[in-house]
Amino acid sequence: MAKVITFAQHGGPEVFEYTEIGTPEPRPNEVRIRVKAIGLNRAESMWRRGEYVEPANLPARVGYEASGVVDAVGANVTHVAVGDNVSTVPSFSMNDYGVYGELVLAPVHAVVKSPAWLSHEDAVAIWNVFITPYAAFTENERVKPGDVVLIPAASSGVGIGAIQVAKRLGATAVALTRTREKRDALVALGADHVIVTDEEDLVEAVQRITEGRGADLVFDPVGGKTFARLIEATRPGGTILLYGALSPDDTVLPVLPLLFKRITVHGYNLFSTTTDAQRQADAAAFIFDGLQSGALKTVIAHRFAFDQIAQAHTVLERNAHFGRIVVSV
Repeated sequence: MAKVITFAQHGGPEVFEYTEIGTPEPRPNEVRIRVKAIGLNRAESMWRRGEYVEPANLPARVGYEASGVVDAVGANVTHVAVGDNVSTVPSFSMNDYGVYGELVLAPVHAVVKSPAWLSHEDAVAIWNVFITPYAAFTENERVKPGDVVLIPAASSGVGIGAIQVAKRLGATAVALTRTREKRDALVALGADHVIVTDEEDLVEAVQRITEGRGADLVFDPVGGKTFARLIEATRPGGTILLYGALSPDDTVLPVLPLLFKRITVHGYNLFSTTTDAQRQADAAAFIFDGLQSGALKTVIAHRFAFDQIAQAHTVLERNAHFGRIVVSV
């Protein structure tokens, strides 16, 4: 018997249950993975609480990113074999699959073979972190060398990845953080500038950094009341990508600045890349090459055991960590 994490009602981390299942048999185009590590994402916390963009069908499984060893494959699976080290890319509905577990199934398009030099812990600290900004920045060549990229929630997992990807693409990375506790860590990670929003006026700081021009692209997972200020900080003709809704407040778009500055606002998610075989392969090559060269670095903030999943989610929701939270199985 194997254990998986489920929840029968929405709520805090205490609603998680360890449910015993039999050995799941992979159907065509599925891979069975004996899990070694799990990477936590804010999306999974919102899923548990009933606040995610997709409603959960209860009782529900949970989890996007796991790494481990291929235990069995279904028909039509040719790119991985039993015994291979693999990890899962967020490219499915958690109503169909959930990888918080000891033995899990994943769709073949979400399973990537890991290089021999990549540890299981690092393998769950790369996909959401790096593929989200890579896909967003390279799609239609949105980010070009010399561009100024504004990164709210810069100490989040994706924020940390966005700083590094922006730098690797030749852009100037401007990190936003509420307090100065994480400033030095963001600079060490490669941020060209850090704006401490509790102490500095966001728009004035961006104008100073860009010599009055404004940011070329804003990569925002928050929305809410501060979104209007991000519009003010964006240059005329610039772009804002909204890839999350972490703020509980409504996101209001001030019409006149949008019209006057001709700013483009896009809703964004990574599924258009992770579900496309070629784009996913390109992203994986970019990430693996960057990790091996040292241009990209994983940052792991906390490690927990599988029987500590509720404690791990409690830390996740405090939003005080810098880097990924990893659970060993």
